[in-house]
Amino acid sequence: MPKSRVRAKAVYTPPPRRARAKMSPRWLVPTMLACLLIGLAWIAVYYITGGTMPGQATLGGWNLAAGMAFIIAGVALATKWR
Repeated sequence: MPKSRVRAKAVYTPPPRRARAKMSPRWLVPTMLACLLIGLAWIAVYYITGGTMPGQATLGGWNLAAGMAFIIAGVALATKWR
């Protein structure tokens, strides 16, 4: 029976980690939570009041887009959190 060939390529070794890991800025978590909660509250208030509040009446159906924009901004900030 023939011998198997020796592997020509070296096994991957990951680069060494830094001694100090990266930290997220202090403002990131409060801003992320604020965006998520503001977006949720915006959409909830729009549905509860039926869009009759003065600020929301002018936006009409775009209130959902405004609330979702806050939520998407919160999720985007969540990806930066370490």
